[in-house]
Amino acid sequence: MKDSVYKSYDELPLFLNAKTVARVLGVSPSSGYELMHRQDFPTLKIGNRIVVPKEKFVQWVERNTNDGDDGSPDA
Repeated sequence: MKDSVYKSYDELPLFLNAKTVARVLGVSPSSGYELMHRQDFPTLKIGNRIVVPKEKFVQWVERNTNDGDDGSPDA
């Protein structure tokens, strides 16, 4: 995995493009582009440009982070 160039969400621009999403997540630019075309990813289309609002991106990361809770009751 590539290292992210960003150290906190505060450093991010208000709107992220595919290249920035890839940098933040430490993945290839093509993976960032593919992610932005998923149905469950929060994008905003402006003309031919697709961007992600920073706050929606942060929420998406939090929702999709596996915190070890699989939803099953404790044994």
